[in-house]
Amino acid sequence: MDHLLSVKNLEVAFFTKDGKVSAVNSISYTVDEGDTLGIVGESGCGKSVGAMALLRLLPTPPAKIMGGEVVLQGQDLLKLPQSQMHTIRGSKIAMIFQDPMTSLNPVMTVGKQISEAVRVNLGLGARECRDRTIEVLSNVGIPRAVDRLGDYPHQFSGGMRQRVMIAMAISCRPKLLIADEPTTSLDVTIQAQIVDLVRRLQQDLGMAVIWITHDLGVIARIAKRLNVMYAGKIIEYGPIKSVFAKPQHPYTMGLLGSLPRIDSNSDQELQFIEGAPPDMVRLPKGCSFAPRCKFRSERCLVEEPQLVGVGDDHMAACIRLPEIHAQ
Repeated sequence: MDHLLSVKNLEVAFFTKDGKVSAVNSISYTVDEGDTLGIVGESGCGKSVGAMALLRLLPTPPAKIMGGEVVLQGQDLLKLPQSQMHTIRGSKIAMIFQDPMTSLNPVMTVGKQISEAVRVNLGLGARECRDRTIEVLSNVGIPRAVDRLGDYPHQFSGGMRQRVMIAMAISCRPKLLIADEPTTSLDVTIQAQIVDLVRRLQQDLGMAVIWITHDLGVIARIAKRLNVMYAGKIIEYGPIKSVFAKPQHPYTMGLLGSLPRIDSNSDQELQFIEGAPPDMVRLPKGCSFAPRCKFRSERCLVEEPQLVGVGDDHMAACIRLPEIHAQ
């Protein structure tokens, strides 16, 4: 079966005065129609840069896509001219950004911003654009949508602004929706509402979703499969249930160990991962996680691990996997 999206050996770098920042280092994954893929990792691990590269939204310079393929429905997006990418963004692949207040135009009404996206991507007339705008605002839970067309972003609450962003993203009914930490700035109650909203829209529209976050609690509710990233690489991936139940990579084990559990002893201390992520300009030789890993050996400091199978569609990149899980 052909995948909706196939990413192969994607590499992205930023060229700065301090040197080459290797932001994304040869990552590969697939997304099928209707699938939900979660991408997690610490800030600076390459989650958002990898997603922005799919839509070719990175500023060039300083960013440069060094290599790889991004095949969406048979088309390699990295080989298309920008004129064709303009027609694909919104109509086939859309993105919800982290901060709607900086993503929405503060001097344009929300109705005009959504209508403009519909007009450009679908070529509809003024009346059809207005009707579609009212429809999508209603679908994302904006009360009295017709009365809010003339309102500006600052007249909406944080949660409502994020709903407007979602409305804009789904206005052209894309096949793939990328959600880049869309609940980070919201309180937990609104977070849950946004997650439930995206899940409902996914079912109604038949979209695939890539959900990027550092919040494992959120990802557990929405994703079917999970990519764990560290220092620009995917260091573990697999079905969400398998990764959560039997994490293989020491980094994934550390992330899950840092979460409070209601089924554990209340006196049990939370785990933490010592140290800090590496300097992306001067990545260490061998395993990038080795300086922080309690299982490291001398071999880890010189040999770069590759992803290997550890279960049904479950892979991890660690040369000490047999010894770690034999303990």
